[in-house]
Amino acid sequence: MNVCSSYLAEPLAGTAKQESVYVLFEWPGGWSRDVLDGETFGAELTGKLRAKLKGVAGLQLIRRPGRAGRQVGKMHRCYLVWAREAVMEMVLLTGPEQILDLDLTGPGRNGGGVIDAPLMLVCTHAKRDQCCAVKGRPLAAELDRQFPASLVWETSHTKGHRFAPSVLLMPWGYSFGRLTAQAGAQLLARAIEGKFFVPANRGSGLLSPRCQVAELAVAQLLLQAGEELAYGALELADAPSSTSPVRVTHPDGRAWDVALEQREVAGVVSSCGDEPKTARAWVPRTEPVLVLGT
Repeated sequence: MNVCSSYLAEPLAGTAKQESVYVLFEWPGGWSRDVLDGETFGAELTGKLRAKLKGVAGLQLIRRPGRAGRQVGKMHRCYLVWAREAVMEMVLLTGPEQILDLDLTGPGRNGGGVIDAPLMLVCTHAKRDQCCAVKGRPLAAELDRQFPASLVWETSHTKGHRFAPSVLLMPWGYSFGRLTAQAGAQLLARAIEGKFFVPANRGSGLLSPRCQVAELAVAQLLLQAGEELAYGALELADAPSSTSPVRVTHPDGRAWDVALEQREVAGVVSSCGDEPKTARAWVPRTEPVLVLGT
């Protein structure tokens, strides 16, 4: 059997889950293959949730790692994330039907408390792909042991199980893949300080694949030069033509043009059991070129 996450040919950059608003609902078990396929919450409620969330927000089911995560009391934690504003709030709900009553148009409209700490969501969705359970659960358990205060959660499908362990970082909505325990600990330690982390970074869910790759190229350039960078600090202006560079601007006024091209990547296995295929990936054609500033 072809185990998808064992194939490392595909670049990580440019593969992030694209979403700007998230509902992270604590639901300890019974995640069907697609949490909105009707098997997790029943057909009637699922239909209502789909209508509520379509084009508005992405739903992630979450639970704490280990046995503790399989037990939830009468109240369920629900984190609401607006990645563009980098704002995360937490409300307590009695059940998934209360998601229907949430106002997801912006922060501060549901009576929730603002969460200042980051959350790391590690995909452990076994029914979607076995790699997520085999590689995700040990990572979530280890990082939960190192970082207290409920910073680490198991989550349902994050897109990209071929990159397991696959991770979402909130409140910024960045995706990461192929994380080791050491890299995961470094990622979370920097996230607590709001600092950008490049290794294993797949990109921002707010950006197109081209812009994800361009942002990561400039971020790597800055961090290698010893500069620090916060999530969301860089501004991206995608070009109307796919052959034109992406402009990346720093808050201090510096700007870089990143020339990109699509290349064929052989040996990509999308899911466990699939045959390897050839895909296409955006990659930088050259290093970022400084066009404004010194």
